[in-house]
Amino acid sequence: MGILEFTNVCKSFGEGAARRQVLRDVTLSVAEGEFLAILGFSGTGKTTLINLIAGLETPDTGTISYRGAPITGPGPERGLVFQSYSLMPWLTVAGNIQLAVDAVHRQLPRADRRALVTKYIAMVGLAPAADRRPAELSGGMRQRVSVARALAMNPELLLLDEPLSALDALTRASLQDEIEAIWEADRKTVVLITNDVDEAILLADRIVPLNPDGTLGAAFTVALPRPRDRSGINSDAGFKRLRGDITKYLMDVGIAAKVAETRVLPKVTPLHAMPRAYAQAAASATDDRYLHYSQLHKIYATPKGPLTVVEDFELTLKKGEFVSLIGHSGCGKSTVLTMTAGLNDISKGAIKLDGMHIEGADPERAVVFQSPSLFPWLTAKENVAIGVDRVYPKATQPERQEVVEYYLERVGLADAMDRTAATMSNGMRQRVGIARAFALSPKLLLLDEPFGMLDSLTRWELQEVLMEVWSRTKVTAVCVTHDVDEAILLADRVVMMTNGPRATIGRVLDVTLPRPRTRKALLEHADYYRYRAEVLDFLAEYEHGRTPAAKPEEAA
Repeated sequence: MGILEFTNVCKSFGEGAARRQVLRDVTLSVAEGEFLAILGFSGTGKTTLINLIAGLETPDTGTISYRGAPITGPGPERGLVFQSYSLMPWLTVAGNIQLAVDAVHRQLPRADRRALVTKYIAMVGLAPAADRRPAELSGGMRQRVSVARALAMNPELLLLDEPLSALDALTRASLQDEIEAIWEADRKTVVLITNDVDEAILLADRIVPLNPDGTLGAAFTVALPRPRDRSGINSDAGFKRLRGDITKYLMDVGIAAKVAETRVLPKVTPLHAMPRAYAQAAASATDDRYLHYSQLHKIYATPKGPLTVVEDFELTLKKGEFVSLIGHSGCGKSTVLTMTAGLNDISKGAIKLDGMHIEGADPERAVVFQSPSLFPWLTAKENVAIGVDRVYPKATQPERQEVVEYYLERVGLADAMDRTAATMSNGMRQRVGIARAFALSPKLLLLDEPFGMLDSLTRWELQEVLMEVWSRTKVTAVCVTHDVDEAILLADRVVMMTNGPRATIGRVLDVTLPRPRTRKALLEHADYYRYRAEVLDFLAEYEHGRTPAAKPEEAA
């Protein structure tokens, strides 16, 4: 028998016709010292499952026991780290951790309790920040405090509810390494809730998928040796095989085709389209240099003098090309994109689209931001129609309505067109943002971390949606991302930026994988992991600045 046992557990929420079953006949055993990852889409009940273990919820039917005794409420033997930090904002780092130490170790002398606080602060690398308050810390540092506070309670079972999902890729990787090191030190039993396949493989002994219907899938054993190096593991055959198997399973159970095939897009001309005769005459001259960045700079004035964020950014895109722009947080990717959109002034150099200099915002350049910025009181149809009515002034009202509904169907919102944005999930709102951008029939589509606020599995689904709609329009596109897999999946070329300040293009990778692309097909392609390794190596090389890090033999 394991340290933790679920037997035929069911859990529902709501009343009457609105009652929804979240977990269904869950049976699970967790061994002492095991690192278990529960992996699944948003809304599948992962947090409900961990709340049941923590004693914050009770099952409708079935039993949950810890060391043979039923769980009836919270207990210090089960420490929980939430996705949100839940820190006391008026207390310092030391003060927040002191609360946990005092609650569990109140019998110890004050000096011993202070020593424990110091120990756990050092364990998560926050000794220099011990006297700072949460408002003075980055998101990653606040989450370290949460981890330290949970560890300070010295739990036998550590529960991690998507603790890293709100963090940037670099901070997330750093904390993953710390969590693995802490677990290796004393082998506590850990249950991790995550929607990130790579995170689950890097950390866990066993991965159990939670299906959309609330049942558990068959477990995947992770037999990779520890410690697991995130760059080295990319070439490991076992890692590739396991990653492919889990990805295929999750896509099979969680991603269904949601786009309609019946509606036909009306033949209407957008405001910014060139007259046909002019377009044909100009095609040969501009198609190979459709979007051109020439010695692009962005310089900000600061109290300490000019700060060059982007320097000598030089790039040319063909018409219909899809380029991914990747780099660490703060490297200037979004700055390049907002200058392209006309939302940010160019300090030096130029950007030309279809032979014309970019000056100011224009619907010919449609932007999908990380947050779609919808009017919450308007329906999906009404949000998309705002741009369509402006861009197709010569179209009839029924034709404009056809454009709106066509793209909403393409992004899988055929049944939700009349719902207001306020009643939609983040993923649904981002679908509306994508539909709105394509409905403008733009010359250039700009995507600024379009799926950055979404969980990994919803992101996969929307990447498939984006590729499907793009394959029909072949609009020239630039996508800013920090996700290596996303960059390769979407692009014809991956443009890698060095870290700032004075960030510039460090390397350009041609991606010749066949289209149309699916994540499943990509994982099976012989070249995919070679592309992935090249981008990962570049990001590691330029992690700390514009100049590549010295290799060990060079530094010696």
